Amino acid sequence: MKKINKPTSNQLASVVRTLSDAKSLKMVFHVPDHEELMPSNNSLTEIVDLLRKIIFPGYFGNSSLNQENMLYYLGVNIDKVFHILSEQIRRGLCFACNEKTDLSCEACIKNVGEITLKFISGLPHIRHLLSTDVQAAYSGDPAAKGYGEVIFCYPSIRALTNYRIAHELLNLEVPLIPRIITEMAHSETGIDIHPGAEIGEFFMIDHGTGVVIGETCIIGNHVKLYQGVTLGAKSFPVDDDGNLVKGIPRHPIVEDNVIIYAEATILGRVIIGVNSIIGGNVWITKDIPPNSKIVQN
Repeated sequence: MKKINKPTSNQLASVVRTLSDAKSLKMVFHVPDHEELMPSNNSLTEIVDLLRKIIFPGYFGNSSLNQENMLYYLGVNIDKVFHILSEQIRRGLCFACNEKTDLSCEACIKNVGEITLKFISGLPHIRHLLSTDVQAAYSGDPAAKGYGEVIFCYPSIRALTNYRIAHELLNLEVPLIPRIITEMAHSETGIDIHPGAEIGEFFMIDHGTGVVIGETCIIGNHVKLYQGVTLGAKSFPVDDDGNLVKGIPRHPIVEDNVIIYAEATILGRVIIGVNSIIGGNVWITKDIPPNSKIVQN
């Protein structure tokens, strides 16, 4: 076997000098405020796993649960969530901290406990919403053999669990962490839901791969999407300096009882009226009246 030619110390030193140059580091080097660490992907993964055990006990985590030990089991896991999540929220707040921030580090730390408690207080509501999503998936899929199969196997429920957790954190003005949590599910399932989207009860994504739901989408109750559906933006306004204007409503509003079939693309702040059916592979950039049926010619 031939020997590998090793680089000289000068060759390696040249690469190190180039990578250390200020121009090379511009935009890619994070200088932490107050010497605070970045949020941890491993810790956020652990948090989501713990919350999945809390929301769906018995399906994830300890399978020997019963009504007698449920209080202890949930109490232990919620205590773990509080401690790990509060640390990650603190890191997220420090990451978002800048010169315009009025809060001192002491005030920020005080806010962390309040934010984390408010999030944990919202877990019953998150469970309720996800239980309606499970019902919608079971009722809307003839292949589903039971609620347990939907909870344990369906990628849509995994993605929606991450989304509902992240959306609650975003409503509590937690920076960065909500986006990390939804992108975890995006990587696992191929379903891309921005945490800023507003989604009602009994939401179903069938199959799911390639679904995109934008930041300012509003989705009503009893809505069903198939794989490849895009609820996106049509255009991106810019300011006088040519920078994108952010935070404006730019994604669709989907009203109650709408079905959108595979690979349909709906762009812009358009309204899909109640009780409408959108066929596969259509392109929509205008409002659709209630009770419509839109298919390819």
